[in-house]
Formats: sequence, structure tokens, C-alpha cells
Amino acid sequence: MKIEISIPAQTLSLFAADGALLRQYPVSTGKNGAGEENGSFCTPRGKHVIRARIGDGQPENAVFVCRRPTGEIYDAALGAQFPGRDWILTRILWLCGRERGYNRFGSCDTMRRYIYIHGTPETTLLGQPGSHGCIRMRNADLVELFDRVATGTQVEIFA
Repeated sequence: MKIEISIPAQTLSLFAADGALLRQYPVSTGKNGAGEENGSFCTPRGKHVIRARIGDGQPENAVFVCRRPTGEIYDAALGAQFPGRDWILTRILWLCGRERGYNRFGSCDTMRRYIYIHGTPETTLLGQPGSHGCIRMRNADLVELFDRVATGTQVEIFA
């Protein structure tokens, strides 16, 4: 398996080992565009790998803080209670850069920036930039993707 994320198209594509396209999903990447620097709130480009899969078995809309489920389930009332919160829901695929000096180590380290592929409230607009640098997906799409990929799956992000 391999994942390709297109920042211009706002899509995540899942490919089989033989290169066949298996599925394509709408996503939302960084509101500030593409970039690798810590604190930029941009989506990092280049070659990555799924370092950790977090949330297996959690219900859709499970709320995560610091990669831990809080026990909360997101709904409109919870969203209204915390309107400015950057919701991380359902599952987390934590990315690690593979290119030293570009998206790995120093001030451009994808993993230390806590860049994830994660779920988002159903009211979040996908197909346009809007995240703080992560890749947001519909919860049902994320569950489907999560169940198909393993730790170590290659991820490439294009701008």
C-alpha cells in the first residue's frame, strides 16, 4: 500500500502495492498552505511514513487530546461548547518524515510537529485547506483507510 496526498487537489489516494488506485478521498490540508517549519501550521511536503496508528476500536467521533481518547463523543452540543477547538476525532495516523533536513529532524520534523491524518466533525468543509497542518478526513473514510493501512505505510505529500 501507498498513500499520496495532493495539496492542490485536496485529495488522499490509496494505492495497492502494484500501483493500482484503490480509493480516493476528499481531505482538508493546512489553511496556511504547504511548508515544513515548526510553528508554520502548514502541511509538510515530501516522503513520509505512518509511524503510529492510534484509536483502533474507538467509535466514530471519539475525541482525542494528546493522542489519547478523552471518553467524549463529538456532537453539535460539544462543538458549541468548545467552538475554537481543533477537533481530532475517530482515529489518528501519525506521520513521520523520511527526508533528513526537509521533513525530518531539526525545526522541520513532521513527527515532532504532530502532523496526523485524522477525523474531523462532519460539518468541516473538505476539499479546501482549513487545518492547522494535519490532513483532515471524514470519519467514515478514515475508519476505512485505517483498517487498510499498517504502520510503515509510505505516504507522499505533493504541493
